[in-house]
Amino acid sequence: MKSPIINQMNTVFVHVSNLKESVRWYSNLLGQDHDLASVKDPVYNIQINHHTGLTLDAGPEGIVKQPTAHDQPLFNFHTADIEEAYAYTKELGYHIHSNIVRYDDFSFFTIKDPDGNVIMICTG
Repeated sequence: MKSPIINQMNTVFVHVSNLKESVRWYSNLLGQDHDLASVKDPVYNIQINHHTGLTLDAGPEGIVKQPTAHDQPLFNFHTADIEEAYAYTKELGYHIHSNIVRYDDFSFFTIKDPDGNVIMICTG
């Protein structure tokens, strides 16, 4: 049977407690310019390549969301140079959750965002 659902992820939602802090954190991680004065609840869309988007969701105005952090990565960001990416996140002062793990054709490390969500940075 042909499915009416397309085999494509459009948006990953990350639930956050402080939208401006999360916009700053993710924008700096990805080297994107941002204007915190223009950030308005409840959501902010981070610019991402290709089809998949990243939406930071702080929930309804006037309510502080208390998201539950996950110990496993929610998603990953790609890098061509794992060493440079690791050094960059350390330079930003981000919480390194795991050091670089290496396999024959794949390397990764994980970091935590301001709400404690684990994000993987990987090659391959």
